[in-house]
Amino acid sequence: MPDARSLWQLFEPVHAVTYFAPEGPAAFHEAGLRGWWRAYFAGRAAPLGAAGPAQVTASFFGFAPATVARALPAVWDTVPPHAALELRRTGARAALGRLLAGHEKETVRAAGLLGTVVDGLDCAGRVLAAANAALALPDDPLERLWQAATVLREHRGDGHVAALVAAGLDGCESLVLRAGSDVPRSELQPYRGWTDEEWEAAARRLAARGLLGADARVTQAGRELLAGVEEATDRAAGRALEGAPDAELAAALLPLAHACTAALRFPNPIGLPRPPTG
Repeated sequence: MPDARSLWQLFEPVHAVTYFAPEGPAAFHEAGLRGWWRAYFAGRAAPLGAAGPAQVTASFFGFAPATVARALPAVWDTVPPHAALELRRTGARAALGRLLAGHEKETVRAAGLLGTVVDGLDCAGRVLAAANAALALPDDPLERLWQAATVLREHRGDGHVAALVAAGLDGCESLVLRAGSDVPRSELQPYRGWTDEEWEAAARRLAARGLLGADARVTQAGRELLAGVEEATDRAAGRALEGAPDAELAAALLPLAHACTAALRFPNPIGLPRPPTG
């Protein structure tokens, strides 16, 4: 099976520029949508249509319901879904145009390879991936690269949510457990909107299951559960990459991933590590 985790570390930075590079939020701001989070929910949820907070909370999984409800469905009054799709495309292209300057050859190659991977991709059970895969792939290499990376990112994310649910974790619990392992709480709680009371209640539930210790660190049982979730996520993501030219795709994506990390910080709320050096 393809090394799904290594390839994720290469296409995720390409997708993530829409959130971390200034061009993405700026496109929504210029269209009259104020606030970073409103732009985030509008752009990411737009492929679902005019979705409300219930659908988005369920599909995004890790966000506090109250945080989602502050943005949706109100954002659609300012930027309807079809306009949000255009704005996120514009912002992503502007960000990638700046970050990938000088990498035109690799961009064209990676866009072609990723486009082939997502063509006809089986998205059964993967709502966000299916919604993004239903959008036509653009001809412009930068836009095609971003759209294909986004389909694969959401495909993996949908599988990750399924693994978390199968492990008996809710949205807040999954973050608390991760904070007890390798990503600081400060990079997770504020960016998902959970209150201190909700966070501590989730920690108590995890402690009652023997997954979290009194020091808020994962126990051995917690580490094993997280490892199982990651293994299941990689296994599910690997289905999308069967038959992909791993070495060729990695070679094309590697310089692009490194260039895109200029817009990111480490650690970050999406738990993305720095891409491999080679």
